[in-house]
This record gives sequence, C-alpha cells and structure tokens, in this order.
Amino acid sequence: MNLHLLNRSPFSSRILDDALNAMGPEDQLLLIEDGVNGALAGAEHYFVGLEGRLFALREDLESRGLSGRCSASVIVVDVDGFVALTEAVDKTISWF
Repeated sequence: MNLHLLNRSPFSSRILDDALNAMGPEDQLLLIEDGVNGALAGAEHYFVGLEGRLFALREDLESRGLSGRCSASVIVVDVDGFVALTEAVDKTISWF
C-alpha cells in the first residue's frame, strides 16, 4: 500500500489524473498545500472510488481559510496524522 501526496489543486492542474491512474486499489491519497482545494464540498467527482482513502491536511486547510468546508468523504488529519499515514504504508509518492 502506498500513500500519494498531491500538492496541486485539481482545479488548476492535470497532475491529479496521473496520480489517480497510478494508484492501486488500497493506496491512499493525501491532499496537501494547494491540493486541499480538492477537499471542498462539490469536488467529490474528482475522487470517485476513494471513499475512506482520501485525506486532507488540516493545517493547509486552515491556512487557506477552508476549515469546515470539506466534503464529508474527506478525512481531515493534522501533522501527526500525516506522520501516522506515512508510517503505515510501504512507500510515499509525491505528485507536484
């Protein structure tokens, strides 16, 4: 199982398509930096099939004024949760 990190907004970059195509059935996706824009309610169509495997970094949500605006399908984690996710996987892959 791998953890994929996406730092670009799905609204402004096509890198999300590459990340989703590379993901295995048990892989997880963590939205960081501008990637947290994809956590907003209404953006669920970008992440079909990732229920229970889609995360967003709380600190990045807060720094962009997006706290409380996430889709219910997104699991919000803090930095400690980020560390826990990296410890639970075989490999971490960054998409920039």
